[in-house]
Amino acid sequence: MRYAIIGDIHSNLEAFQVVLEDSRQQGCTHYACVGDVVGYGADPKACLDLVRSMGMPCVKGNHDEYCSGERELEGFNPHAAEAVEWTKAHLTEEDRKWLRELKYMRLVANFSIVHATLDGPQTWGYVADKLAAAASFTYQNTPVCFFGHTHLPLAFIRDSVVRGGTYSKFRIEGGRKYFINCGSVGQPRDGNPKAAYVVYDVDTGSVELRRLDYDIAAAQAKIRAAGLPERLADRLSYGK
Repeated sequence: MRYAIIGDIHSNLEAFQVVLEDSRQQGCTHYACVGDVVGYGADPKACLDLVRSMGMPCVKGNHDEYCSGERELEGFNPHAAEAVEWTKAHLTEEDRKWLRELKYMRLVANFSIVHATLDGPQTWGYVADKLAAAASFTYQNTPVCFFGHTHLPLAFIRDSVVRGGTYSKFRIEGGRKYFINCGSVGQPRDGNPKAAYVVYDVDTGSVELRRLDYDIAAAQAKIRAAGLPERLADRLSYGK
Protein backbone atom coordinates (compact mmCIF):
# COMPACT_ATOMS: atom_id res chain seq x y z
CA MET A 1 0.00 0.00 0.00
CA ARG A 2 1.60 3.24 -1.18
CA TYR A 3 0.37 6.59 0.15
CA ALA A 4 0.97 10.02 -1.33
CA ILE A 5 1.31 12.33 1.67
CA ILE A 6 0.51 15.88 0.57
CA GLY A 7 0.01 19.19 2.31
CA ASP A 8 0.17 22.96 2.12
CA ILE A 9 -1.35 22.94 -1.36
CA HIS A 10 -2.35 26.56 -0.81
CA SER A 11 -4.67 26.91 -3.78
CA ASN A 12 -1.87 26.17 -6.27
CA LEU A 13 -3.66 24.04 -8.86
CA GLU A 14 -0.70 23.82 -11.25
CA ALA A 15 1.53 22.30 -8.57
CA PHE A 16 -1.23 20.05 -7.23
CA GLN A 17 -2.02 18.55 -10.64
CA VAL A 18 1.66 17.73 -11.26
CA VAL A 19 1.91 16.08 -7.84
CA LEU A 20 -1.19 13.96 -8.46
CA GLU A 21 0.11 12.83 -11.85
CA ASP A 22 3.51 11.92 -10.41
CA SER A 23 1.89 10.05 -7.52
CA ARG A 24 -0.01 7.88 -9.97
CA GLN A 25 3.22 7.15 -11.84
CA GLN A 26 4.83 6.17 -8.53
CA GLY A 27 2.10 3.60 -7.93
CA CYS A 28 0.33 5.44 -5.11
CA THR A 29 -3.11 4.00 -4.43
CA HIS A 30 -3.99 6.05 -1.34
CA TYR A 31 -3.70 9.70 -0.30
CA ALA A 32 -3.59 11.73 2.90
CA CYS A 33 -3.46 15.50 3.31
CA VAL A 34 -1.85 17.32 6.24
CA GLY A 35 -3.88 20.48 5.69
CA ASP A 36 -3.85 24.00 4.27
CA VAL A 37 -5.61 23.10 1.06
CA VAL A 38 -6.45 26.80 0.59
CA GLY A 39 -4.84 30.19 1.14
CA TYR A 40 -2.27 32.27 -0.81
CA GLY A 41 -3.00 30.99 -4.33
CA ALA A 42 -5.69 31.71 -6.91
CA ASP A 43 -7.47 28.34 -7.21
CA PRO A 44 -8.90 27.56 -3.76
CA LYS A 45 -12.15 25.99 -4.96
CA ALA A 46 -10.52 23.86 -7.67
CA CYS A 47 -7.98 22.48 -5.20
CA LEU A 48 -10.62 21.88 -2.56
CA ASP A 49 -12.90 20.14 -5.05
CA LEU A 50 -10.04 17.80 -6.03
CA VAL A 51 -9.27 16.88 -2.42
CA ARG A 52 -12.95 16.29 -1.68
CA SER A 53 -13.59 14.27 -4.84
CA MET A 54 -10.70 11.93 -4.01
CA GLY A 55 -12.08 11.25 -0.54
CA MET A 56 -8.64 11.42 1.03
CA PRO A 57 -8.22 11.76 4.81
CA CYS A 58 -7.43 15.41 5.52
CA VAL A 59 -6.75 17.47 8.64
CA LYS A 60 -7.38 21.16 9.22
CA GLY A 61 -4.64 23.70 8.63
CA ASN A 62 -4.57 27.23 9.97
CA HIS A 63 -5.48 28.70 6.56
CA ASP A 64 -8.31 26.18 6.23
CA GLU A 65 -9.60 27.37 9.61
CA TYR A 66 -9.30 31.10 8.98
CA CYS A 67 -10.71 30.83 5.44
CA SER A 68 -13.82 29.05 6.70
CA GLY A 69 -14.70 30.95 9.88
CA GLU A 70 -14.82 34.34 11.49
CA ARG A 71 -11.71 34.22 13.67
CA GLU A 72 -9.55 37.32 13.97
CA LEU A 73 -6.47 37.02 11.76
CA GLU A 74 -3.99 36.83 14.62
CA GLY A 75 -0.38 36.43 13.55
CA PHE A 76 -1.09 36.84 9.83
CA ASN A 77 1.01 39.28 7.83
CA PRO A 78 -0.97 41.72 5.63
CA HIS A 79 -0.40 39.71 2.43
CA ALA A 80 -1.59 36.46 4.00
CA ALA A 81 -4.56 38.22 5.61
CA GLU A 82 -5.60 39.71 2.27
CA ALA A 83 -5.41 36.25 0.70
CA VAL A 84 -7.60 34.82 3.47
CA GLU A 85 -10.33 37.39 2.86
CA TRP A 86 -10.11 36.85 -0.91
CA THR A 87 -10.28 33.08 -0.48
CA LYS A 88 -13.32 33.24 1.80
CA ALA A 89 -15.15 35.19 -0.89
CA HIS A 90 -14.30 32.56 -3.53
CA LEU A 91 -15.54 29.52 -1.61
CA THR A 92 -19.14 28.41 -1.24
CA GLU A 93 -20.77 27.98 2.15
CA GLU A 94 -20.63 24.22 1.58
CA ASP A 95 -16.88 24.50 0.98
CA ARG A 96 -16.40 26.51 4.15
CA LYS A 97 -18.52 24.05 6.15
CA TRP A 98 -16.38 21.15 4.93
CA LEU A 99 -13.22 22.96 6.01
CA ARG A 100 -14.70 23.89 9.40
CA GLU A 101 -15.57 20.26 10.11
CA LEU A 102 -12.06 18.90 9.48
CA LYS A 103 -10.33 17.41 12.51
CA TYR A 104 -7.01 18.71 13.81
CA MET A 105 -5.49 15.22 13.93
CA ARG A 106 -6.39 11.91 12.29
CA LEU A 107 -5.31 8.30 12.33
CA VAL A 108 -4.73 6.86 8.85
CA ALA A 109 -3.87 3.16 8.48
CA ASN A 110 -0.91 2.70 10.85
CA PHE A 111 0.19 6.35 10.88
CA SER A 112 -1.24 9.69 11.93
CA ILE A 113 -1.45 13.14 10.36
CA VAL A 114 -1.56 16.64 11.85
CA HIS A 115 -1.00 20.07 10.38
CA ALA A 116 1.10 21.68 13.08
CA THR A 117 1.97 20.05 16.42
CA LEU A 118 0.58 17.12 18.37
CA ASP A 119 0.92 18.82 21.76
CA GLY A 120 -1.36 21.70 20.69
CA PRO A 121 -2.66 21.12 17.16
CA GLN A 122 -5.20 23.94 17.33
CA THR A 123 -2.64 26.59 18.39
CA TRP A 124 -0.59 26.35 15.18
CA GLY A 125 2.88 26.03 16.67
CA TYR A 126 5.84 25.45 14.36
CA VAL A 127 8.14 22.42 14.40
CA ALA A 128 11.45 23.30 12.80
CA ASP A 129 13.91 21.97 15.39
CA LYS A 130 14.49 19.02 17.72
CA LEU A 131 13.15 20.81 20.80
CA ALA A 132 9.78 21.51 19.19
CA ALA A 133 9.65 17.98 17.77
CA ALA A 134 10.28 16.50 21.22
CA ALA A 135 7.07 18.10 22.54
CA SER A 136 5.03 16.45 19.79
CA PHE A 137 6.67 13.05 20.30
CA THR A 138 5.25 13.04 23.84
CA TYR A 139 1.74 12.90 22.33
CA GLN A 140 2.49 10.67 19.35
CA ASN A 141 0.71 7.30 19.58
CA THR A 142 1.77 5.88 16.20
CA PRO A 143 5.28 5.01 14.96
CA VAL A 144 4.92 7.56 12.16
CA CYS A 145 3.20 10.95 12.03
CA PHE A 146 3.26 13.31 9.06
CA PHE A 147 2.82 17.06 9.47
CA GLY A 148 3.09 20.34 7.56
CA HIS A 149 2.71 24.05 8.40
CA THR A 150 6.39 25.10 8.13
CA HIS A 151 6.64 24.13 4.43
CA LEU A 152 10.09 22.69 5.28
CA PRO A 153 10.65 18.97 4.51
CA LEU A 154 12.35 17.77 7.70
CA ALA A 155 12.24 14.42 9.47
CA PHE A 156 12.64 13.95 13.23
CA ILE A 157 13.39 10.60 14.89
CA ARG A 158 13.05 9.65 18.53
CA ASP A 159 14.76 6.63 20.06
CA SER A 160 16.97 7.35 23.06
CA VAL A 161 17.29 10.97 21.87
CA VAL A 162 15.58 13.20 19.31
CA ARG A 163 17.44 13.73 16.05
CA GLY A 164 16.38 15.49 12.88
CA GLY A 165 17.27 17.07 9.56
CA THR A 166 16.65 17.10 5.84
CA TYR A 167 15.98 13.87 3.96
CA SER A 168 15.39 12.40 0.53
CA LYS A 169 14.67 8.73 1.19
CA PHE A 170 14.87 6.48 4.24
CA ARG A 171 13.24 3.45 5.83
CA ILE A 172 11.16 3.32 9.01
CA GLU A 173 12.84 1.16 11.67
CA GLY A 174 11.14 -0.60 14.57
CA GLY A 175 11.46 0.79 18.06
CA ARG A 176 11.59 4.40 16.89
CA LYS A 177 9.08 7.17 16.32
CA TYR A 178 9.14 9.45 13.29
CA PHE A 179 7.65 12.94 12.95
CA ILE A 180 7.95 13.85 9.27
CA ASN A 181 7.18 17.05 7.41
CA CYS A 182 6.16 16.21 3.83
CA GLY A 183 7.04 19.65 2.45
CA SER A 184 4.66 21.91 0.57
CA VAL A 185 2.88 21.18 -2.69
CA GLY A 186 2.03 24.77 -3.49
CA GLN A 187 4.42 27.07 -1.66
CA PRO A 188 7.82 25.55 -0.77
CA ARG A 189 9.96 27.59 1.62
CA ASP A 190 13.25 25.72 1.73
CA GLY A 191 14.82 27.62 -1.13
CA ASN A 192 13.73 25.02 -3.68
CA PRO A 193 10.71 26.16 -5.74
CA LYS A 194 9.79 22.63 -6.87
CA ALA A 195 6.55 21.16 -5.53
CA ALA A 196 7.08 18.66 -2.71
CA TYR A 197 5.25 15.61 -1.40
CA VAL A 198 6.09 12.22 0.13
CA VAL A 199 5.54 8.69 -1.08
CA TYR A 200 5.11 6.40 1.93
CA ASP A 201 5.11 2.66 1.32
CA VAL A 202 3.31 1.25 4.35
CA ASP A 203 4.40 -2.34 3.61
CA THR A 204 8.14 -1.71 3.25
CA GLY A 205 8.37 1.35 5.51
CA SER A 206 9.99 3.41 2.75
CA VAL A 207 9.62 7.22 2.93
CA GLU A 208 10.62 9.18 -0.18
CA LEU A 209 10.50 12.94 -0.68
CA ARG A 210 9.56 13.86 -4.24
CA ARG A 211 10.38 17.26 -5.82
CA LEU A 212 8.72 18.24 -9.09
CA ASP A 213 8.85 21.04 -11.62
CA TYR A 214 5.51 22.65 -12.43
CA ASP A 215 4.28 25.68 -14.40
CA ILE A 216 5.20 28.38 -11.89
CA ALA A 217 4.58 31.16 -14.41
CA ALA A 218 0.98 30.04 -14.89
CA ALA A 219 0.33 29.96 -11.14
CA GLN A 220 1.89 33.41 -10.80
CA ALA A 221 -0.20 34.83 -13.65
CA LYS A 222 -3.39 33.63 -11.95
CA ILE A 223 -2.38 35.24 -8.64
CA ARG A 224 -1.73 38.58 -10.36
CA ALA A 225 -4.92 38.38 -12.43
CA ALA A 226 -6.89 37.79 -9.22
CA GLY A 227 -5.51 41.00 -7.74
CA LEU A 228 -3.76 39.16 -4.92
CA PRO A 229 -0.52 40.64 -3.48
CA GLU A 230 2.45 40.56 -5.85
CA ARG A 231 4.58 39.04 -3.10
CA LEU A 232 2.50 35.85 -3.22
CA ALA A 233 3.36 35.42 -6.90
CA ASP A 234 7.02 36.39 -6.63
CA ARG A 235 7.89 34.00 -3.81
CA LEU A 236 6.94 30.95 -5.89
CA SER A 237 10.00 31.53 -8.08
CA TYR A 238 12.37 31.34 -5.14
CA GLY A 239 10.79 28.75 -2.87
CA LYS A 240 10.76 31.14 0.09
